[in-house]
Amino acid sequence: MHAPTVPAPTAASRRRRTVSVLAAAATAAVTAVGFAGPAAAVTQASAESQFRAAGITWSSSGNCTTRSNPTCTSFEGLRQATIDGAKTLKSASGCALNITGGTEVGHSSGTYSHYNGYKLDFSRTTCLTSWVKGHYAYIGTRSDGAPMYKAASGNIYADEGNHWDVTYYTCGC
Repeated sequence: MHAPTVPAPTAASRRRRTVSVLAAAATAAVTAVGFAGPAAAVTQASAESQFRAAGITWSSSGNCTTRSNPTCTSFEGLRQATIDGAKTLKSASGCALNITGGTEVGHSSGTYSHYNGYKLDFSRTTCLTSWVKGHYAYIGTRSDGAPMYKAASGNIYADEGNHWDVTYYTCGC
């Protein structure tokens, strides 16, 4: 009895296998250091580490990070694209950024909500206000009366008076 003949791998199949192995290795490396893909949610510690490295600060009226407490500023469940968007904003604008709202309860609900990791609130500073109004297109007012500005990336900046409410659809600013 003869053993079945297995055809030799083709160059294309070797390339596919190499790409698959490299992709798996990259995913494992990214997971090992605590970063996630753009749509994936990250941990509080990972978000804090990334914001700290970018020079972005955060504060809360309750001096806490508990997601279930509305006086805290939590990053638990924040999307990687939202973190990247904040880092891009900091880099592009050159403004100091202080986050005052993240994924904690107490914000409006919806698909693109704070709780679902799409939004951050930033302290309203002269630098940030000038940047947003000077670089993004005014698109009208939100149902609550907040003036809105849209970046070329599609992200929306709403001026809520004492802070900027930013919806990050992409990692651009």
